[in-house]
Amino acid sequence: MFSRDRWQEIFETIRKNKLRTVLSGFTLALGIFIFIVLFGFGNGLKNSFKQFFLDDATNTLFVYPGRTSKPYRGFKANRRIEFENSLDVIQQKNFKFFVEDITPRINRSARVRYKGESDNYSSRAVAPAHQFIEKTIIMKGRFINEDDVANKTKNVVIGRLVANDLFKNEDPIGKYLEMGTSAFKVVGVFQDQSGDREERLIYLPYTTRQLLEKNNDKVNSIIVSFRPELGYATALVFEKQLRLFLKNKKDIDPRDNNGIRIRNVADQIRQNQQFASVLQIIVAFVGIGTLIAGIIGISNIMVFVVKERTKELGIRKALGATPKSVIAMVLQESIFITAVSGIIGMMAGIALLSNMGDRLEQFFIIDPYVDNLTAFIATILLIIFGAIAGYIPAKRAAGIKPIVALRDE
Repeated sequence: MFSRDRWQEIFETIRKNKLRTVLSGFTLALGIFIFIVLFGFGNGLKNSFKQFFLDDATNTLFVYPGRTSKPYRGFKANRRIEFENSLDVIQQKNFKFFVEDITPRINRSARVRYKGESDNYSSRAVAPAHQFIEKTIIMKGRFINEDDVANKTKNVVIGRLVANDLFKNEDPIGKYLEMGTSAFKVVGVFQDQSGDREERLIYLPYTTRQLLEKNNDKVNSIIVSFRPELGYATALVFEKQLRLFLKNKKDIDPRDNNGIRIRNVADQIRQNQQFASVLQIIVAFVGIGTLIAGIIGISNIMVFVVKERTKELGIRKALGATPKSVIAMVLQESIFITAVSGIIGMMAGIALLSNMGDRLEQFFIIDPYVDNLTAFIATILLIIFGAIAGYIPAKRAAGIKPIVALRDE
């Protein structure tokens, strides 16, 4: 029930004790402010992991040939393993349940020229599925298609920075550039969220690269994307089965860990996300510690406040005030100071995070934020503990007999 007289008493007490009230309120506001900011920084760390590690499809296996470390089936150790086009068909037949997309990849580098401009760039000879696995964004034109692969065309897709370097303000689509000793037609320009390194690449059909290299069928690596609905556990099963299949196909000892190397992006992402979550927990733990320190601070202040007002409370009881009304008055003052301070601290923390932008990107904190529910719960908890901090000493003071309270010095 609203009591105007009680609120007047509370504001009068606050006015007479400005320094005490400001210090106690500042302690609480600082506690919730630091918690909000640190929790937001933790979310910023998670955002940086998403940006750096989730640019490519997460349901992907990168398969690389290596060198054997054990003799097997008459073959000596230290044998170099090679992949060829036939593996592409075999994998789709044996793992049809798992496979969503598949592409070989051949990595090369060469001097690339257009008119008077030239520079060294890396190229990737791939299949059309590579666009979806790498999440390549086409800005102009198109990506490599099945006709390019089947007809071994000399068509290329260049990165945004390659286009800027060589073509300046000229539209590169339909133009021809020289790569090594051959001329290629530009059919597309792409961009990539991974940044400059990816945007300085050139894509061409893998069959064209093989044709230029004495018409062989060798590839550097194979990238396989599995159906995302299979989940993490099934992805690990797929990885294990694929590894055993390739070892058997290439006559590699099943116990040899060097002949075939597979990088499971899903597993790597899971580990990175777990690491980011641990970082956020650590940061949140520091913030909670700061919040607890604020709660302890308000508890100590309220003990002092009630002790200071022992004689006043004794007079109130002598005039007929009940212990319940005494407790309610102290508790209401405590909750009021705590609520106002907590809301100020929460709003200041949210405002700071909202205006942070990309200023901390160099520290791998991208777009730090805290959701409203977390901020609200933290503030409510602060108010609850602030109420408890005021209730305990108030209850103790309300239990003192008026004659004893009046003798207090």
